[in-house]
Amino acid sequence: MIPLVLVHGLWDRPRVFHRLIQALDQPQRDLLAPHLPHGLGDVPLRELAHRLDEQILNRFGADTTVDLLGFSMGGIIGRIWLQELGGGARTRRFFSVGSPHQGTITAQAIPRVLLAGAADMKIGSHLLYQLDRRSDQLSLVQCHSFFCRWDLMVCPGWKAVLPQGSIQAIPVWTHQQLMTHPNALRILGQALRQS
Repeated sequence: MIPLVLVHGLWDRPRVFHRLIQALDQPQRDLLAPHLPHGLGDVPLRELAHRLDEQILNRFGADTTVDLLGFSMGGIIGRIWLQELGGGARTRRFFSVGSPHQGTITAQAIPRVLLAGAADMKIGSHLLYQLDRRSDQLSLVQCHSFFCRWDLMVCPGWKAVLPQGSIQAIPVWTHQQLMTHPNALRILGQALRQS
């Protein structure tokens, strides 16, 4: 069974995936949910992607194929790893859950000099522009975007999608419910269990 890497978002820790792991109910599956300390959003997302790369290499080596799920900011970190650090060559499926791939209005007023990581998620940020310009680097990965229409963290919620792959709205009311609500856990668990 292909290992699963879970990447948490801003103001989260790996425990955000506790309910999802329970709903997945695959105790034999190798899981990695690294802690990526980001302060209050001051660590640039590319730096966090390098930390993710180190943890994946330490756990699985350089050749093991993985599935990757990123929640919220974790989806952007995962996308950097896929597109810029060679992760796409060893990833079968990428699940992006509530991740601001097209930026979010809630980050617009954040000054980069103070909170570089959070500012990376602004609409039109240099980072997101560069990732979009090279989105063909995702062509070998099965991409799946999940979002909440009424998300106030990734606003507007329907823009929390990758430039390719499947897109599915999850019927929940808030950003955090994407990782806690039974509807979300059922939908994500079903997608993750597919071979």
